[in-house]
Amino acid sequence: MSSFNTAVLAALLACGLSAACASRTAPGPALPQEPSAQERNDARDEAHKSYVLPAVEIVAMDAIVNRVGSLLLDPETFAVSGESIRRNLRGPWVVDDDPFQVNQLGHPYQGAMYHGIARSNGLGFWPSLAYTFAGSALWEIAGETTPPSRNDQIASGIAGSFLGEPLYRISRLLLEGGDGRPGAWRTTAAVLASPTTGLNHFLVGAPEGSPPPDALPFSDIRVQIGATAVPTRRAPSGYSLAVDQPRVALSMDYGYPGSAGYAHERPFDYFRIESSVSSEGLEQVSTRGLLVGTDYGTGRLAGVWGLYGTYDYFAPADFRFGSTAASVGTTLQVSIAEPLVLQTSGLGGVGYVATHAEDQPGDFNYGVAPQALVNLRLIGGRRAALDLTAREYFVSSVGGFGTGQRDLIFVGDVWLAIRIYGRHGVGLTYQRAGRTSDYLELPDQTRSRTTVGVYYTFLGTGGFGVAR
Repeated sequence: MSSFNTAVLAALLACGLSAACASRTAPGPALPQEPSAQERNDARDEAHKSYVLPAVEIVAMDAIVNRVGSLLLDPETFAVSGESIRRNLRGPWVVDDDPFQVNQLGHPYQGAMYHGIARSNGLGFWPSLAYTFAGSALWEIAGETTPPSRNDQIASGIAGSFLGEPLYRISRLLLEGGDGRPGAWRTTAAVLASPTTGLNHFLVGAPEGSPPPDALPFSDIRVQIGATAVPTRRAPSGYSLAVDQPRVALSMDYGYPGSAGYAHERPFDYFRIESSVSSEGLEQVSTRGLLVGTDYGTGRLAGVWGLYGTYDYFAPADFRFGSTAASVGTTLQVSIAEPLVLQTSGLGGVGYVATHAEDQPGDFNYGVAPQALVNLRLIGGRRAALDLTAREYFVSSVGGFGTGQRDLIFVGDVWLAIRIYGRHGVGLTYQRAGRTSDYLELPDQTRSRTTVGVYYTFLGTGGFGVAR
């Protein structure tokens, strides 16, 4: 997704979802009448579901991407023939070192479009993941002439669903939330969030089993517009700040546990998605969602635990990494004392990670990676929220290029949001990221990056996501 689209989506998404939430929570003179049984049956009858159409659309999408690639990129790479398909069917699957952005962002986004195609045709998450995995394999074998790539299959076929499900749900929330038919702004934002979902909405109508917007009132939506700076040491008195770049950031926590009327029954009934774009392009996209889990607790302490799927793309100037993983963990909410609320997530698992240093073209590493995440959010009523997040990844030498390289990556974030009035506030951020590389034949290397930021913050829903 281009940086321009991301910035536009951030603004439209906040306005559209906050309007949808307001229409569900604002008091009115009279409550709307519940639909009759006949009306509900008619709606179910009109809902669309197909197992054939997703396959047709995925093949058509691959054919279009192939033709566009042939015209705009390298014709030789996209000159697919019967011979190249037979060769890829017979040949070994390899680990490739294509450009980092292509492998770690382009392929997951392509997979997210496969996922959106299947979901918008009425299929559930797990069948849609199967279609996404198959669509990725089809592309690896018949979309390009290059040998099929294991790392691309993981990025498109698995990370594509971990990214595609939040984008699909956001798109459907924009199309279905609020009163009546969506206007031009919400429709535009829905198409930007998930183009295949928006297109199928106009072609075939609403999908069967579309998630209702019942979790929106206790979701935390934030859009931030501001700038970051890089602290530099100024001996002997301390530090100075060099303004880095303007940025737009978007985050959403959907379906936080704690509401007695909301059960986490389907994959991604709880998820978090966050992204950040600067004048240099898209710098971060992260998603984590509950795949299979169970609710526990009531009242002051309530949460979910189970298996989570995660996708991370992190691409500042100093070093870059991308991760697709499955983790076991929990997300919970604790009411400490009115009005203080603590929300937290803790995950531990294993995934497949790519690392790359932009200023060293040969520094490209893949490997199986144990990893962990801890997030704490302290919420002071409707006035302020403090978030702390720490991520760590140990990238082993297993499953990569066989060079023996290992990497240890840490990313820590502190984020303070203060409401000024209405849905408007100010945000302060601090991030510390580091990568330590262990080479067999070269000296070990450590890179680190620190940024601070000040943002105008638009709060899309009330209460910073507290479920009451």
